[in-house]
Amino acid sequence: MCEKSICIQINREKGESTIRSLNKIGLINKKLKIKKNQNQLYIPINHQPTFLELETLKKQISNFQILTSTFIQKKQQIKTLEELLAEKIPKYLLKNLPHSLDIIGDIAIIEIPAELKTYNQVLGAAILELHKNIKTVLSKASPIKGDYRVRSFDFLCGENRTYTTHLEYGCKYFLDISKVYFSPRLSQEHNRVSSLVKGNEVIVDLFAGIGPFSIPIAKNNPEARIFSIDINPEAIEFLKKNIRLNRVDNNLVPFEGDARPLIKEHLTGIADRVIMNLPEKAKEFISIACRAIKPEGGIIHYYEFIQDPDSIGEAQDQFSQQVEKTGRIVDKFLFAKKIRETAPYQYQVAFDFKIH
Repeated sequence: MCEKSICIQINREKGESTIRSLNKIGLINKKLKIKKNQNQLYIPINHQPTFLELETLKKQISNFQILTSTFIQKKQQIKTLEELLAEKIPKYLLKNLPHSLDIIGDIAIIEIPAELKTYNQVLGAAILELHKNIKTVLSKASPIKGDYRVRSFDFLCGENRTYTTHLEYGCKYFLDISKVYFSPRLSQEHNRVSSLVKGNEVIVDLFAGIGPFSIPIAKNNPEARIFSIDINPEAIEFLKKNIRLNRVDNNLVPFEGDARPLIKEHLTGIADRVIMNLPEKAKEFISIACRAIKPEGGIIHYYEFIQDPDSIGEAQDQFSQQVEKTGRIVDKFLFAKKIRETAPYQYQVAFDFKIH
C-alpha cells in the first residue's frame, strides 16, 4: 500500500543527522518507509512543521526542502499476544493470557488457564504468527511426574509432533519432550557449571537426562572424563545420539540405571565434581554423591526446591548435616543462588559445595 505524505528532502550524507533531529521533535511518520535515490533522502513527516519546529530544524540541518511525495506503508508489527488476539478473544479474558512460554528447538510450550481452554487453537495459531521460528505449539496437559520426570502435552497448532533439535551455547540436543525431561530455563546454569571445569577433571552427572550438563563439559574440555547416569532408558538413548551429534564420544560415557548401585559398583571415589540436578529428590542421593567424590575431596553441584527464598541458609545447613553422616565434611560454600521460580512460593536453588 502507498500513501501520500509531507516529507523532508535532504542530501543523503545528511540523512542520519536529519533523522535524529526529526525524531527529537517527533516529526517522523514511522508508519511509512523512507524513500531514497542516488543523491536524496525523502523522510515522511506527520504534519506541516510549525514555525518553531522549522526554526529548530534550521539550527540543526541546512539545505532541506519540504514537499509532498508518495511512500510505501510499513508492515504493521504485532508486538504482543494481546494485540494479536484483541478481536479473537473476549476482552475480559485477555488479562489471563499466558505471559511466558518455553521454547525447545522449534516447539513452543505454554500453560493455558482453565478459562481459556476453549480458545486453545486460536491461541496456538497466534503464537505461531508471533514467533516465526516456531513450528509446533503444545500446552502442558499434566505436571512433571514419575521417576522419568516427564509430562504429557496437548497439541494446539502447527506440526503435530513432540521431537525437535534444540541448540544451546553451541551444543545440539535431539529429544522428544514427551519422553524425557529438559528445561530451557536452565541454559545459563548448564553454561555456568560447564565453564567451571578445567583440564582433565573427572565428572559424574548423576541425573544426566539428554546431556545438557555433560555434553558442554565434554565439548569444552576434551581432556575431561564425564560419566553420565540416568534411570530413564529413553533419556540414555537420546544422550547417546547427542554424544555422536556433538562429537564427544571420546570423553563421555553414558550409564543407564539407578545412580546408587552404579556408583557403588563402578564409580566410587573417582570424581572431582558431581552434578545433582534432581531437585525434588536430591537429598536422597547426597550420600552416594559423597561416595563418588575422590578421597581427597571435590565439588558437588547440588539443586533443591525451597519454599521460602530466605531459607537458602537452612538448606545449606541440612546439606552439611547429610554430608557429615557419610564421614565427610563441607569444606566451603562456593555458590548459592535462587535460579528460578517453579511455582508460587517455590524456587529452584543451585548450590556449589566443596567437600573433603
